Amino acid sequence: MTTVGQIRDALLQIAPKHLAESWDNVGLLAGDPTDVVESAMTCLTVTKQTVDEAISKSVGLLITHHPIPFRPISSITTESPTGDLMWNLAKNGISVYSPHTAWDSAANGINQQIANGIGLTNTAPIVVNEKDDNLLGAGRCGDWTGTLSHLAKVLCEFLHIESLQTVGNLDDDIARVGIACGSAGEFIPDAKEANCDVLITGETRFHTCLEAESLGINLLLPGHYASERFASETLAVMIQDIFQDLSCFASESECDPLHWYQP
Repeated sequence: MTTVGQIRDALLQIAPKHLAESWDNVGLLAGDPTDVVESAMTCLTVTKQTVDEAISKSVGLLITHHPIPFRPISSITTESPTGDLMWNLAKNGISVYSPHTAWDSAANGINQQIANGIGLTNTAPIVVNEKDDNLLGAGRCGDWTGTLSHLAKVLCEFLHIESLQTVGNLDDDIARVGIACGSAGEFIPDAKEANCDVLITGETRFHTCLEAESLGINLLLPGHYASERFASETLAVMIQDIFQDLSCFASESECDPLHWYQP
C-alpha cells in the first residue's frame, strides 16, 4: 500500500523543496498524508479537464506542476474558478502536490532534461542556489556547437513541436546555451552574465524580447506548455518506478490552450 505521504517524500527527494523559488507555493497543497492511494496522475496545470479526468479515473493524488492555489486565497467556494476546482478535488478525496520550480531546478528536472535532450555539454545552473550543497540552482547553461537555426530545429524535434518563436539572427553561431523553462524572461541578464548566446524559455513579453535583443541575447520561445509538459510524462515514470503497487500516469486530456491561426 502506498500513502500520499510516501509519494510526497519521494517527490521531495526528486525535487527538494529548497530548490524552489522564494515566491513559489510547492509541496503537498491539499490532502491527508496518511491516505492510501492506488493511482496518481501528473499534469502541467489543474483545469476542469484534468480534474474531470482525475475523478473519472479514481485518482487519489494529483501531481500538478503549476500549484493550486498559486497565491494566497481567503476562501474556497465554487463561486471562483480556483475555488471550484479545489472544492471539486476535495469532494472527491483527491490530494494535490506541486513541485513547480523545485522540479524546474532539480538535478534531473525539467531544465536538465531539455539540456540533455538538445545535447548540451558541461552543464551548470544559470543561478546557483546557495542553500544547495550540490551546486544545483535555477536554469541550466551549457556548451553547444552550431547555428541558432540548427538549435531551433533540434529543440523542436526534442519537444515534438512544429514551430517556435525566435529573437535574433538564425545564422548566428551558438557556443553557449541558457535554459529556463516556462515564463522566465527575467533570466536574460543572468544568461548574459553566464556568457550565453541564446536563452531558451517557453514565453516572455514583447518588451523583454527587445531587452534581449539590445543585450545581444538570442531567444528561442517554444511556448510555455511545450517547454514543460513533456516532463509530466517523465515524472510519472519516475514515481511509477519507485512505487510498484501504484498506478502513476500523465494526464491524457491536457493540451496547449494556444493555437496558431492561419486564414
